[in-house]
Amino acid sequence: MSNPTSQARRQAQSALDDQVAEMVAWHFHESTGCPFWLDYKRKLNFDPVKEVRTFADLRKFPPFEDEWLRGGPVRRWVPQGLADKPVYVFETGGTTGIPKSRIAVEDFRIDYSLFSDTLPDKYFPPGSNWLMLGPSGPRRLRLAIEHLAQHRGGICFCIDLDPRWVIKLIKKGWMEHLEAYKQHCIDQAITILSAGHDVKCMFGTPKLIEALCLALEERGLSLREAGITGVFSGGTEFTPQWTRFCIEELFGGPPEKSGIYMTPTYGNTLMGLACSKPVTAAEGYKISYYAPQPRAVVEVVDFDDTNRVVGYGETGRAKLTTLTREFFMPGFLERDEGEREPPCEQFPWDGISGTRPFHRLAGATTVGVY
Repeated sequence: MSNPTSQARRQAQSALDDQVAEMVAWHFHESTGCPFWLDYKRKLNFDPVKEVRTFADLRKFPPFEDEWLRGGPVRRWVPQGLADKPVYVFETGGTTGIPKSRIAVEDFRIDYSLFSDTLPDKYFPPGSNWLMLGPSGPRRLRLAIEHLAQHRGGICFCIDLDPRWVIKLIKKGWMEHLEAYKQHCIDQAITILSAGHDVKCMFGTPKLIEALCLALEERGLSLREAGITGVFSGGTEFTPQWTRFCIEELFGGPPEKSGIYMTPTYGNTLMGLACSKPVTAAEGYKISYYAPQPRAVVEVVDFDDTNRVVGYGETGRAKLTTLTREFFMPGFLERDEGEREPPCEQFPWDGISGTRPFHRLAGATTVGVY
């Protein structure tokens, strides 16, 4: 894939600066902003509306703290400009203590409609039904996958999966129970795939995709023989090693041989969904993610000076910024690290590869189903 032109990079930067100015004006205006940011504005020693005009100006804000999202009242995050709309609340984490929560109105639909444009119709045929093999409950992902299926003209079949219970089983060392719960989830998926619903596309986390393929193999079936042609996946276990194993061993080869196309993604409830460049054997199955600019940005920053972006190929911490009418999150330091990737033709802005748990927090992180 060729490099983007300097003009494409300039246009992307200009669009991002315009988005920053528009969203800051929205979130800090008395008539449209949410109670949290309007109250926070009074504590600042600058006027965001007048002084934040570009993406670089966002550094005037201190880092966004995830503790602000723990506990209520959740209405303090609803912008007054959207107060008459139906509001969803999605949770993240929550394995210990109070989970972080984020309000949403249309963002999850917009994010996944944009993502839909990156999926090849050959392997994700419009009108196809989907299997959602991932977390259910108060998580954005379930409704987002359902919207993705509907947006592409299909119907989504979901399983029941509580990742918080999975993490409790791991922490207690109840591996027999963990295996039984995983089998319970896979059994649900196989029931759907064998029920004649013509499911061709699916979402799954790496661990669950692997478990599903192995369970089908025990029944003398491959994933392709079960009807699947397009796989959308995401999670911290997405490594080049696993991707190679999945494509070559579980699927039976690249798309042109196996008939199955897989696209990795990196995302969360707070930022949205970052797409990957096409993953190829020629590049050693390297996975590079690009945020959905200008609605969200991923920077790779120095571990100690988090306002400094590292050089291309260098390692740093993922720093997320979200810029939508529903949610403004400047400079949130994620629990992940990776390498800074240069822009590409499809995404003329910086990306991140090698995403993995932040090494200073990794010992405290339990991955669970992801």
